[in-house]
Amino acid sequence: MRIALFEPEIAGNVGAVLRLCACFATAVDLIEPMGFTWDDRRVRRAAMDYIDHVTITRHASFEAFRAGIGTQRLVLFTTKTDRSAYDFTYRPDDILLFGKESAGVPAAVSDVCDARVRIPMQPQVRSMNLATTAALALGEALRQTGSLPG
Repeated sequence: MRIALFEPEIAGNVGAVLRLCACFATAVDLIEPMGFTWDDRRVRRAAMDYIDHVTITRHASFEAFRAGIGTQRLVLFTTKTDRSAYDFTYRPDDILLFGKESAGVPAAVSDVCDARVRIPMQPQVRSMNLATTAALALGEALRQTGSLPG
């Protein structure tokens, strides 16, 4: 299983996702452009020393990312669907894709995803923090596939 972040904008969120993925032995794909420079100290501060325990692959574009994933299923987490992430059946080799904080992903990206799911939440709120959403999503996917460490 992998987590992919499409054009992330906030260094601290990326750092928190890197720390999460280090804890769960999950690789991370970063799809550029990003809204900050990669050597931003905020990434390392949020990831702490965990950054050395996660596999990170940077991709110059979504097309470059797609070219490198082969036949792995791409599961997009989005607010633009009614399908619950908790009613979805995950596979151990799924890639969980999350859009940029301000705008998600464009329709062209959404259209090529194999599935679109959402974390259910109160209707009067717009969205959750990227790192929080990734944690909920990864936890459920690993639980279902029996891939939780320890």
